[in-house]
Amino acid sequence: MKFWIGITDNEWYKYLSTIQPDEINFWQPGAGGFKALEPGEPFLFKLHYPDHFIVGGGFFVRYTQLPLSLMWDVFGNKNGAEDYHTLYKLIMKRRSGSGADDHNPSVGCIILNSPFFFPRELWIEPPVDLKKNIVRGKTYDTQERIGSEVWQKVEHHLQMMNYELITTGEVPVAAEGARYGDYYLQKARLGQGAFRVLVTDAYQRRCSITGERTLPALDAAHIKPFSESGPNYTRNGLLIRSDIHKLFDKGYVTITPDYNIEVSKRIKEEYENGREYYAYHGRKLITLPDNLKDRPSKEYLEWHNNNKYFG
Repeated sequence: MKFWIGITDNEWYKYLSTIQPDEINFWQPGAGGFKALEPGEPFLFKLHYPDHFIVGGGFFVRYTQLPLSLMWDVFGNKNGAEDYHTLYKLIMKRRSGSGADDHNPSVGCIILNSPFFFPRELWIEPPVDLKKNIVRGKTYDTQERIGSEVWQKVEHHLQMMNYELITTGEVPVAAEGARYGDYYLQKARLGQGAFRVLVTDAYQRRCSITGERTLPALDAAHIKPFSESGPNYTRNGLLIRSDIHKLFDKGYVTITPDYNIEVSKRIKEEYENGREYYAYHGRKLITLPDNLKDRPSKEYLEWHNNNKYFG
């Protein structure tokens, strides 16, 4: 198993360890990319000198790039700052060559779920080859001696903290030889922010009904609501324009299991309006995820048809 030890801002870590969120956005001030891990692999935090220690971590979900305003909208204080103004100052301080008018820059987002934070007495000495002058971090492998030694310490400390290494009672996420990738994303307890990003990227940032591409106007909608035990799985999601999202949640719009759009006659009956929405009635979804495993589940679509839609 591979894992990454990322160099972490001390104040960022201190704030998040205080609020103990269910997911984290480990942001990069620029949009340089991150390809070191597969989904489900561990991402460990090492503080800057003089606190040269491994102090916690999380499990990698996805790397993406978001405008700063949307990044705050999606993750809020899980970005490691108590408010938008503080986050903006932190990012702009670390961006090179940015102008004063760069009010909404694109920011790299490394999304992590199930984060853990070691108490001070359990901080771990980093590997000797992780020099203090390394800026971003380094990949390790548990099949190699150094990686194995580090991960054994991490696993031991997690057990001391009674941290749940098993996400579903079936497969230990952190266990040697565990399968990651699609299986992990299907089984792990993904947070709302991760769900929104996964759905947004799966639909190529385009409304599945209208084709709208203006990101702030798009919502990642649950087909079966989270409040009714609908999971944060991509196959339980649709990317749709925010006004249609409201109609979908209230039962005025639905999607059939063969991906046809249906618009209830009750919009006209109750509001004497809805011409724009009826234009989509009977059409197929414009956009579907390329990955078949990310496409809307017929099970969830049938649930929405039978339990939410007015007809």
